[in-house]
Amino acid sequence: MKFHDISDESTVAPGEYLLYVPKNSIVLCGAFDGTNIRALENGALFEDKVENFRKITLTQRERKRRYVSRCKGGVS
Repeated sequence: MKFHDISDESTVAPGEYLLYVPKNSIVLCGAFDGTNIRALENGALFEDKVENFRKITLTQRERKRRYVSRCKGGVS
């Protein structure tokens, strides 16, 4: 797992998980307006500057290890 700074070129989508650096915790992005991010942490919504967040990037190996198929085919 790698953490990258959020720059002007990178986009942050609502529903994406981010690292919140001051508390060193994983949060769920709710909104991104270019300067601030609204995020959900342990059921509480808060807003902070983009500089305090990092994007999470999984390596190919980690992505493969965490993959779970949800479609097993239906039996009628």
